[in-house]
Amino acid sequence: MRHTLRQAARATVQLVISAAMAFGSYIFITVLLITAIATAAVVGAFMLPETVLLIRRIAGAKRQQAGAWTGRKIPEAYQPLTGTVRERVRTAVLDPSTLTDFRWMVAYYAYGTLPVLMLPLWPLGLVVDGVWCGLLRRRAVVLPLISRLADLDAHWSTVLLKPSPKAQLAVRVEELVQTRAGAIAAHGAELRRIERDLHDGTQARLVSLSMRIGLAKRAYDRDPEAARRMLDDAQTLAEEALTDLRHVVRAIHPPILTDRGLVGAVRALAASSALAVTVTVDGLTDGHDGPRAPAAVEAAAYFVIAESLTNAAKYSGAERADVRLARARTGLRVQVRDEGRGGADEAGGSGLLGMQRRVAALDGSVTVTSPVGGPTVIEVELPCVW
Repeated sequence: MRHTLRQAARATVQLVISAAMAFGSYIFITVLLITAIATAAVVGAFMLPETVLLIRRIAGAKRQQAGAWTGRKIPEAYQPLTGTVRERVRTAVLDPSTLTDFRWMVAYYAYGTLPVLMLPLWPLGLVVDGVWCGLLRRRAVVLPLISRLADLDAHWSTVLLKPSPKAQLAVRVEELVQTRAGAIAAHGAELRRIERDLHDGTQARLVSLSMRIGLAKRAYDRDPEAARRMLDDAQTLAEEALTDLRHVVRAIHPPILTDRGLVGAVRALAASSALAVTVTVDGLTDGHDGPRAPAAVEAAAYFVIAESLTNAAKYSGAERADVRLARARTGLRVQVRDEGRGGADEAGGSGLLGMQRRVAALDGSVTVTSPVGGPTVIEVELPCVW
């Protein structure tokens, strides 16, 4: 009986909130009528986007309430109302979610009265269930109906407020446009970095190498010792140019990824890091023995780990870091954690923006948690098929 009373009380709170929202919706119909009349008269068309935004907030509050009761989040799929008045009006009218919210609000005028049915259930339930449970030791039959009313309210709200496939497709297209633009920007930045590295490093060394060889040829007959020293310098420059080229190639796609797989590449990266790095692997194997993620996913994960460890070594002040690789059913999960000073900022030039763009291009997600004082935790999810 005690559990039944607690559940009924919780459902009562849910229904009281629903009743308050329904009452607010009844009042809001006046705003809708004024907006409709003003829009029909053209002079009040500017009110339409603001009214739609208000409806979105009311529907959003109902989504949160129903999601909190059922434990399942109800997604939103709104197109942003930006631009000129004409563009905002057009978006408000053509957005499929506007019709979804309006349809829910009309239906809510009807099923928003469900909390009224709760009122007689409490006194009846206290009497009937008190005798039925307290004396006869049977299961309550009246008070659980209050919870069922709350379930019904949440279920109808979930069905009516769930975005239509057309709205979800529009939001998805917008996301793909943004990630594509980010991928193009990241690709352009990568090309500029490679060009800069080749121009400032490898090309400068090769020019100096060519000059040393030319001088050595001229000095060979009259001063063989000087020519030999110049050739030694030229050999050193050639080796340095090869080292620069290897760095450039590794930045494009590290060969060790192809040879040893992601786990082996990350272990090698950890061994060469300035920090004491611990690598934990869950569901992945070294080399080619087990299943591997696609090459693009492995490259993105390697880039995230390399960039995170570099940032930690430069800015965090930490002495150690932890890297975790885990195979999930839907993809690859990466976590990099350091116990440094925290306070990582995307706009601070720490490479987080480039990291996010690279991951977003693969439809992944990046979560950065870095409070002042630490720790800094970077979590990445990269979807893929194993």
